[in-house]
Amino acid sequence: MKNRGIQLNDSASALENIDLKIDVIRDADGLITQGLVIGEIMNQNQALMLIANPGEFKFNPTLGVAIDELILDNDYLRMRHRIREHFAKDGLIVKNIELSEGKPLIIDASYE
Repeated sequence: MKNRGIQLNDSASALENIDLKIDVIRDADGLITQGLVIGEIMNQNQALMLIANPGEFKFNPTLGVAIDELILDNDYLRMRHRIREHFAKDGLIVKNIELSEGKPLIIDASYE
């Protein structure tokens, strides 16, 4: 069940920090009964792995593609290999990676 968990804000703004998605629900007395949003997180996990550097995940310190280091590199084969390698560490099976200059990165991957 790696594809369900606590969701992060889904803001498209790059200026906002990555933060928990909170939707406060109160009972009749005004007490908070729910807050964190649980749902589909596979795309979120992929995005976090892409932007993370190795050492940033406490329980898996070798995980992290560090896409910012690769972004100015023209070695697309090395970039594809690194994405596949790190996604596999989290149990993601990569079916296809579309990566070429001037086009958006598209990754087709799913958990085992």
